[in-house]
Amino acid sequence: MKGGHNKKSVRVEFVMSEPEAELVKERMAELGITNLSAYLRKMAVDGYIIHLDMGDIQEMIRLLRICSNNLNQYTRRANETGNIYAADIDDIRTRLDSLWDGMDKLIRGFANIS
Repeated sequence: MKGGHNKKSVRVEFVMSEPEAELVKERMAELGITNLSAYLRKMAVDGYIIHLDMGDIQEMIRLLRICSNNLNQYTRRANETGNIYAADIDDIRTRLDSLWDGMDKLIRGFANIS
């Protein structure tokens, strides 16, 4: 590689059956990959591609936003009234405990990726 550029100059060609081509397309679709050349190159070099389902993480982010908004509302109320309500503290504690449980499950799931 000259000048730090990743120039591809070697052409590799091979033939596959229709069922094999369909299987490749299905696997690419499962991973959300649209570039056949990049997929085949990655599989040839590494032999595997890890696809992470980010739905659980997006849900955790959503729950964190809700908790953050609630905490801001509780803080605003405490500043306005000079009081902190035990029910509000219990609510935020319960929500945070739930978030920690969810985060623990996510981390354990990542730990099992091999």
